[in-house]
Amino acid sequence: MKLLAVTDRNGRPIRFFLTVGQTSDYTGAAALLDDLPAAKWLPADRGYDAD
Repeated sequence: MKLLAVTDRNGRPIRFFLTVGQTSDYTGAAALLDDLPAAKWLPADRGYDAD
């Protein structure tokens, strides 16, 4: 499973999206970004578990 999250400027989570392991990150990003207000900048990062 993958947990994708959107945070506010202080790093507090405001939206989550859970997908199965082989689903593309783009699918989750599209689902999360559609509901966000317009912005000039959108910093993003991917993190992976070491297991």
